[in-house]
Amino acid sequence: MHELSITQSVVDTVCERMPDATVRRIRLDIGRLSGVVADSVRFCFDLVAEGTVLDGAVLEIVESPGRARCRACDAEFEVNDLLALCGCGAQELELLAGQELMIKEVEVAA
Repeated sequence: MHELSITQSVVDTVCERMPDATVRRIRLDIGRLSGVVADSVRFCFDLVAEGTVLDGAVLEIVESPGRARCRACDAEFEVNDLLALCGCGAQELELLAGQELMIKEVEVAA
């Protein structure tokens, strides 16, 4: 389960950047085409955050949809997996969004 190491990296990054803060909430953007299972990250978060500045923090995950542009007809559309086809039948797609994994927001106690 690579989500455990991804979650550990997120927690480590926040701890390194905010070592003296008390983090109340963290928001991640996980693209649906990233290969990261958001529910697994949620499952790992409390375990990995225990004893750190994120202990007790609320984890919010926004799952951003995949978007692609067809190289044949230039149409843009939402995709749910990497094996998508354009409505015109072409399979030559440029992925525009959906592969991201980003820390979008960190809320700390005042």
